Amino acid sequence: QVQLVESGGGLVQTGDSLRLSCVASGRPLSSFALAWFRQTPEKEREFVAGIAWSGSDLISDSMKGRLTISRNNAENTVYLQMNSLKPEDTATYYCAATVSRANWIGQRGEQYDYWGQGTQVTVSS
Repeated sequence: QVQLVESGGGLVQTGDSLRLSCVASGRPLSSFALAWFRQTPEKEREFVAGIAWSGSDLISDSMKGRLTISRNNAENTVYLQMNSLKPEDTATYYCAATVSRANWIGQRGEQYDYWGQGTQVTVSS
């Protein structure tokens, strides 16, 4: 069993940056694909970014150029650095994990077995 705990969300202004963290416990993440999703009450869950255990990554088109996903397997942590935030980035951000092949990154929520509780990001205009 894997437990994921996100942190780093908050209230920021348009153009600001935030760094989200997701710390895992229970199993080493070295063989896991990791991803960030986001959701609002008005929209379905949306893939934001993912990183394979090989280190390759995938960023959603809506945020390409504005964020970086990284992982530190020694610390069992995945990070999401978001820059130039916009009001439409306001959402609850969730960390997800699943055991995977080396270069695999899933973009659908149902492909992930473990989820964090979410961290709220609010971007004011």
